[in-house]
Amino acid sequence: MSSNIVWHEASITKEERRTQNKHQSFILWFTGLSASGKSSVANAFARRLFERGNQAFVLDGDNVRHGLNKDLGFDETSRKENIRRIGEVSKLFVENGQIVLTAFISPYREDRQVVRELVETGEFIEVYVKCSVETCEKRDPKGLYKKARNAEIANFTGISAPYEEPENPEIILDTERNSIEECVEQLTDILTLKGYIY
Repeated sequence: MSSNIVWHEASITKEERRTQNKHQSFILWFTGLSASGKSSVANAFARRLFERGNQAFVLDGDNVRHGLNKDLGFDETSRKENIRRIGEVSKLFVENGQIVLTAFISPYREDRQVVRELVETGEFIEVYVKCSVETCEKRDPKGLYKKARNAEIANFTGISAPYEEPENPEIILDTERNSIEECVEQLTDILTLKGYIY
């Protein structure tokens, strides 16, 4: 890393952007197993926010690996770098006064904590998309669990690689028992009550 760099202050503050947008800016960090419903809930909730006039954007694990993180694999070191980069990008969205919804397995507690510490208190909301590996494996929309069971995919979370459940997430969405729409309603109610959206 070069030492010849200096931080340049922006001409527009985060607070000014929030005032103009008429809502807080923060990260909704959706974590859970593959096929738990992270991307589905995040995108459905982003649509809800958009219809309310809120500035929101979804960063999806697969989509980001098509561009920004296409040079990374799925070993532990690559996974950590994947989350670090997403954390930094998410921080930029928060500084821009937007709501960023991230849908990443992000299996390690330590990595999620690293992202939490990038932003100010209250700007990182961990959303645990809770669903058993058995149910996720039954859904298996991309056929990944089948490939993992056949040893065609190495380091697959929940099968050949660990998933560390959040210990104290701000929000738990049980997608095994609740529909996508019910999860969206839960998110809307919780974030409205807490004053994140109006």
